[in-house]
Amino acid sequence: MPTLSVGFYTGERVLKLTKKADYALMAMKHLAEHSSEGSRSAKDVADAYGIPPEALAKILQRLAKAGLLHSQHGTNGGYTLARAAHTISAFEVIQAIDGPLFITSCVTVRGECGQSDRCNIREPLRKVNESIEAVLKRIKISHMREEPEETASDDPKSAELVTIT
Repeated sequence: MPTLSVGFYTGERVLKLTKKADYALMAMKHLAEHSSEGSRSAKDVADAYGIPPEALAKILQRLAKAGLLHSQHGTNGGYTLARAAHTISAFEVIQAIDGPLFITSCVTVRGECGQSDRCNIREPLRKVNESIEAVLKRIKISHMREEPEETASDDPKSAELVTIT
């Protein structure tokens, strides 16, 4: 079963999204691909990807509460995208599930730690955070698709998502 996962290569580590955010992106992509068929139940989506149905139901409810999905009750009920897939960004989906995205605590509004007065990387980290956010805002649900492995391995810059100047 292919998994849609978004990560950011940072040398030795990859910043990873939560499993809930992965599931949310998978569900949004599925709903976009099947939008012409009407609403889909949480069970339909969960079964299609082997996602625990109870977990997915909660995720879909959060996406609906955030205004990204419409929820319809009843025998023909289910979920549909609230807007066109080309207008919904990965950033919106991730934020609806995980809240604000910060790569380190010093990028937050409070952003204080024991090293704040001596820190020499706060500004570069803020730029990295802004760059990641910008990339996620550019990625729309309609753009999400699995790339063939040959394409990714042929391009040496395929892991480079962000350039900081």
